[in-house]
Amino acid sequence: MTRARWFVILVVAAVATGSYTTMPPAARTLPATTALRTPVRGAIHVHTSRSDGSGTIDDVARAAARAGLNFVILTDHGDGTREPEPAAYKQGVLCIDAVEISTTGGHVVALGLPRTSYSLGGETRDVLEDVARLGGMSIAAHPSSSRPQLQWTDWNLKPDGLEWVNADSEWRDEPVGAFARTLLTYPFRKPETLATLLDRPEEALHRWDAITAQRPVVAVAGADAHARIPLTSVRDPYNARVSLPVPGYEQIFRTFSIGLPDAMLTGESKTDARLVLDAIRRGRVFSSIDALAGPVAFVFAASNANRTVAMGDDVIAKGAMTFQVTSNAPDGVRVTLLRDGRPVHTVSGPHLEYESSDAGVYRVEMQWPGAPGEPAIPWVVSNPIYVQSGPRPADAVVAPRAPTQGDVRYSNGPATDWHIENSPQSRGALDVVSAVGGGTQLLLRYALGGTESDGPFVALAMTVPQGLTNYDHVIFKAQSSRPMRIWVQLRVPGSGQDRSWHRSVYVDETPRTISVAFDELLPLEATTNGRPVLADVRDLLFVVDTVHTRPGMNGQILLDDVTLAR
Repeated sequence: MTRARWFVILVVAAVATGSYTTMPPAARTLPATTALRTPVRGAIHVHTSRSDGSGTIDDVARAAARAGLNFVILTDHGDGTREPEPAAYKQGVLCIDAVEISTTGGHVVALGLPRTSYSLGGETRDVLEDVARLGGMSIAAHPSSSRPQLQWTDWNLKPDGLEWVNADSEWRDEPVGAFARTLLTYPFRKPETLATLLDRPEEALHRWDAITAQRPVVAVAGADAHARIPLTSVRDPYNARVSLPVPGYEQIFRTFSIGLPDAMLTGESKTDARLVLDAIRRGRVFSSIDALAGPVAFVFAASNANRTVAMGDDVIAKGAMTFQVTSNAPDGVRVTLLRDGRPVHTVSGPHLEYESSDAGVYRVEMQWPGAPGEPAIPWVVSNPIYVQSGPRPADAVVAPRAPTQGDVRYSNGPATDWHIENSPQSRGALDVVSAVGGGTQLLLRYALGGTESDGPFVALAMTVPQGLTNYDHVIFKAQSSRPMRIWVQLRVPGSGQDRSWHRSVYVDETPRTISVAFDELLPLEATTNGRPVLADVRDLLFVVDTVHTRPGMNGQILLDDVTLAR
């Protein structure tokens, strides 16, 4: 035998030995139990070829069917202006269309969002406000990603939910050695190999526990499935032309899923989509790492003499409550009940029962023996039951501040100190027109021209040559020809480049009075930071640009009673 053949044999033997010694355990198939209803299982946060995924909706549905899922929620990147596909059963799997929106402070998965008349984007606070106003549910996607541009940067904001684990983010922080091991075992045990890249996401879980102490927040496991890994770029959205078609949708769907223990599908797609989204919105959802064992049947409830509550429910503590976990977990699985993020009771096996009179946020984690990760990934994570000491206070409504000092800069008469600015291919015009009820108001007519790369904009600018030292907010009445967002900006001139700060506001066909505090404005340019020195400000602008309005669009905005105030 030649040396070359001996070399090949040795390499093959070494690879085989390495594969065998590092092979993760095969996923265990759990038996169904008559004591528990089989949960409706699905995947959330899935990309298709409509954005940066590799497969069509039909490809996704076929993969989900093979993985035993009942539904998938598609979340291609967008700005809300695309008409969502109607919910439909494909290959026996309910396909629900949603969208992932990029913002300056992270990505937002928006569920149940209708087609919007303007682009959603820009500042995270504004996107959350828009999604809520339009009746959708907002979920903070991959909030603890290792990539700064994907992280959730403002935890004072209030999304309706978050991803406690995200598959696409988990591989990004793995060392090279971990990837080398996956290459040895992935061809033989694909989902199990993917699960070896999972760790307990401590930061996300701590954040979740801290927020739920203040208000309900739903947590889900986000697949973030693209069915490809780019070889020349890992930017988001993926934009590389060269990529590997792994891991496939089916393998991701077999790695983990979300379960809806109370949902009962009817077979009618529109009705069932509403049932699925309602269950998620209410927190009637748990996550399971199926590459360890599955399918999981799981119920978490609490009861007293008067009522029984489930995941996502609020209940006022009146005496002792009994918390119960029922599952099809085998002996040896550790089941832990947590209150306010701290363990209060742990047992082994499929059942847990614990009595407590203490108020707090109760949730469950189940730990599979030998689960991967340092620390190990939880096998099952429930959503909380919220035991309150009293009624939950309503969100405070902040009334507009009554100014103690005001300088009216427009209310009837000519448009003194106002002018139009626009990009070369855009057009803007300012008119003074009659107002309903008498008097006049400002009319801004705009048409955005050019491409995105041209930076189209039209602005109505008010000069403030003496600065804004004596003021801390601006009050104005606004109305537009269609629902949209406009920017309120302050500009400080510079020798090389102007510096600007901005805040967007929503306007539509209904006239309304809007108040914008100057300390709410955020830097516009990458080189601008901090807060504006109000004495240096020389322009206050109302701007239409392509963050919220697409090139080629035109419209009108009415402004009146513009007042600088303190």
